[in-house]
Amino acid sequence: MIDSTQQIADEWLVLQSQDGDARAFEQLVSRWQERLWRHARRLVRDDASAWDVLQEAWLSMLKSLRRLDDPAAFAPWAYRVVTLRCVDHVRRRQRQRKVEQALPAPSTTVAPQEDDDIETLRAALDELGVEQRALLSLHYREGLGLERIAKILGIPVGTVKSRLHHARAALKKKVERRRT
Repeated sequence: MIDSTQQIADEWLVLQSQDGDARAFEQLVSRWQERLWRHARRLVRDDASAWDVLQEAWLSMLKSLRRLDDPAAFAPWAYRVVTLRCVDHVRRRQRQRKVEQALPAPSTTVAPQEDDDIETLRAALDELGVEQRALLSLHYREGLGLERIAKILGIPVGTVKSRLHHARAALKKKVERRRT
């Protein structure tokens, strides 16, 4: 969670960055890099890919920061940019896997340990789509409320509630299936 002092500092850095202050943007990156990387990591499930996605997101944010009308909206906007970049990355990776699966190759599968709850949960999360993982991550890992998530994803609060409900149900079903 972000306290009001951090919020004010971020708003000031956004304003300075919008005026072309490169050092202010570097400070903004420094302040947000780890949080946004953790979010990306949870969505793409790979450290190196998370860094790649985050670099793409920062470039995108640098190019479009001047169009951000409300400096107070930086956090939801940044999470949205990273989330969208992660979705793009996962979709590209899925397309690549489909191509690779079409080629003849030996297949290996590794089953998670059935008795390890954390491993079961991680495996079940991996089975969810990136949109559902993003929603669960924003709510449970980042501790964001429904209104904040709605702003990040650009959807109504009611839609967030509904999608969060469906994501929980899907996760529960996958966990239960892995335990049986």
